[in-house]
Amino acid sequence: MSKLTTFDISEYLDSKEMMAEYISQVLQEGDMDELLVAIGNIAKAKGMNQIAQETGLGRESLYKTFAPGAKPRFETVIKVLNSLGVKLQASV
Repeated sequence: MSKLTTFDISEYLDSKEMMAEYISQVLQEGDMDELLVAIGNIAKAKGMNQIAQETGLGRESLYKTFAPGAKPRFETVIKVLNSLGVKLQASV
């Protein structure tokens, strides 16, 4: 009998290029909840303890911040993005 495992995308986000492509695809779709989940997945891939230390936010609160349906403050999202080295860019 085969055993199914849960897919965890954070296990595949092992390079800056993979992280950038993932977040770019989510941004193109324009779903804010999915964007927050994607940022959370990238933070998990990098290490929530490290993100917590770099941002001054609690590890548990980071998990809650990027859970589906969460409504985090923009300032919190920017702190985490900066910690991840993600730069948002607008273009026309």
